[in-house]
Amino acid sequence: MRWGSMVFDTTWLDIAARGILLAAAAILWVVVLVRINGLRSLSKMTNFDFVMTVALGSLVAGAAQASDWKAFAQAMVAMAGLFLVQFLAARIRKSSDSAEDAMQNDPVFLMRNGEFCDAALKNTRVAKSDLIAKLREANVLDYGQVRAVVLETTGDVSVLHGDHLDETLIENVKRV
Repeated sequence: MRWGSMVFDTTWLDIAARGILLAAAAILWVVVLVRINGLRSLSKMTNFDFVMTVALGSLVAGAAQASDWKAFAQAMVAMAGLFLVQFLAARIRKSSDSAEDAMQNDPVFLMRNGEFCDAALKNTRVAKSDLIAKLREANVLDYGQVRAVVLETTGDVSVLHGDHLDETLIENVKRV
């Protein structure tokens, strides 16, 4: 049975009201799922977290546009499924180093001690101009101050600059 025949007519006002109500219900459902699963759910600390966030947004949009209750319910169940998969993946990663290695990319040096790592830039398909933009964003004034630039597992770029670098901050970073 279609939503329009149950509650709403097909005027633009009714369509807008349906969209707002369904979007609100979907967002409230996400809040409930985040409260159950924890704040880490949308943290973007790993590539799984990033995919989770993007997929969740798509499902919320699908729920807000659902033309019948089955499509809406399917989107809501799929959201819960995403949280469950993320929860299980985190548990597996935590309990096994081999699973961690299989599921997670290594962070990579793009720059080290003021020098570009050209092989890493080529391997990771990061343009030097994009890296320079990240250096500007991090308020780097001199390449000589750059201790390390790291392409993180999430795709974020970390710029570490200053007079001294504690080596424990980069002990798991891969050199290409």
